[in-house]
Amino acid sequence: MSGLLLGVDIGTSSSKGVLARPDGGIVATAQRPHGLSMPRPGWAEHDPEGVWWEDFVAICRELLERADDRVAAVCTSGIGACLLPADDAGNPLRPAILYGIDTRAAREIEELTGWYGERTILERCGSPLSSQAVGPKLLWLRRNEPGVWERTRKIFMASSFLVWRLTGEYVLDHHSASQCDPLYDLREYRWIGEWAEEIAPGLPLPRLLWPAEVAGRVTPEAARATGLPAGTPVAAGTIDAWSEGASVGVQRPGDLMLMYGTTMFIIEVVSEPLHHPGLWGTTGILPGTRNLAAGMATSGALTGWLREISGGLPYERLTEEAAAVAPGSDGLVVLPYFAGERTPLFDPKARGLIGGLTLSHTRGHLYRAVLEATAYGVRHIFESMREAGGGGERLVAVGGGTKGGLWTQIVSDVTGRSQQLPEQTIGASYGDALLAARAVGLADEDTDWCTIADTVEPDPSNRGLYDELYRVYRELYPATREQMHRLAEMQEGTAPR
Repeated sequence: MSGLLLGVDIGTSSSKGVLARPDGGIVATAQRPHGLSMPRPGWAEHDPEGVWWEDFVAICRELLERADDRVAAVCTSGIGACLLPADDAGNPLRPAILYGIDTRAAREIEELTGWYGERTILERCGSPLSSQAVGPKLLWLRRNEPGVWERTRKIFMASSFLVWRLTGEYVLDHHSASQCDPLYDLREYRWIGEWAEEIAPGLPLPRLLWPAEVAGRVTPEAARATGLPAGTPVAAGTIDAWSEGASVGVQRPGDLMLMYGTTMFIIEVVSEPLHHPGLWGTTGILPGTRNLAAGMATSGALTGWLREISGGLPYERLTEEAAAVAPGSDGLVVLPYFAGERTPLFDPKARGLIGGLTLSHTRGHLYRAVLEATAYGVRHIFESMREAGGGGERLVAVGGGTKGGLWTQIVSDVTGRSQQLPEQTIGASYGDALLAARAVGLADEDTDWCTIADTVEPDPSNRGLYDELYRVYRELYPATREQMHRLAEMQEGTAPR
């Protein structure tokens, strides 16, 4: 059997696709930007038809025009964990509620934690309840949009919605399900039926598959819409960061992936369930593996903010200015919590802080301090992973922020960790293509399409300085937490008057 593998990933601000050969060779790529709706403070949504499905169809048709062989299999990934309620026919009932950047279910997080107990949830599900979890979003929907809830018969994430539209199969992969806390048992790889019935009574939950299992085949109706041949196998797929991990060979215990993007995201593959109150514990993409995962609320979003208020200067100019500043930014320390913080704080009311600012500091100082702030955040996460019994051995860095060299060097200097840089950095859609190949026997679990192009080594001469500044970084949050929360309440209009 031969043919091409089609991978499509639905991201927060754009969708990407790739056609690849079974040996990992790239035939064509495509990209399509889209918007993010934020109708209220703390809400983040996508239009599933206008973003997820239309992007998939457009990318699929663009890539098929450049195909030089038949498509042997399809796999998709997407942002997650998300919640899209749909009726019995799979028609969306409202915009999709997005992952941890949507913080509307704060009350439900607190309440469900009280119902089941923080320790019990952590041990059974692998993660504390946070804005990343689907269970609280479901409870929020049931309480706040009863008309939608009464009609809800299916729930989707981006990848599973596309699988439904392509095949008519109502499925979800095990990894995505493990982010539906507190509905999934991490140790037993199954839904927790009694908790699901209490949180979402009467809701049929999707059939569980592994990401590289065939979920179904392209229906005649989907074939007419996309141009894919009817009968083409479609893999279950998964959440985008985990597909990106597959694309760079992060899939065996001891492997770590650090993704430099709008947010900083970290995945570690472990052989047994580990948990920590400041991390997410999930299933892996391969049967029998688990993960520790972490995500900061901002990273590239901070550099984008600084660029915008600097008049839209090119990143190259800002990076050049930051590179001219000495390590440590002349005593400037930034807390990067401009959008709250996910791991390891789980504090949506955390706020950004610039400490040590003087009249002698320049834009270059501030830009470098922002890069250093994200590095301190990564170090904090690595320390939490060590506390959980993990920490990994091999660290692979991916994402747009790896280009240019300064940011990755700062992260290595602050953390003391080497970072491998892959030659191919297409992203999650490339991992989707690999999962599609595995689904139809064109690749096995040991197949790795990744070639390492370079390694960033830490500069030991900077370690002492960064150790001291990291201590300051860690002390600033507890010292200002109460004031941060008061300011957050003022910004949200919930502070008492």
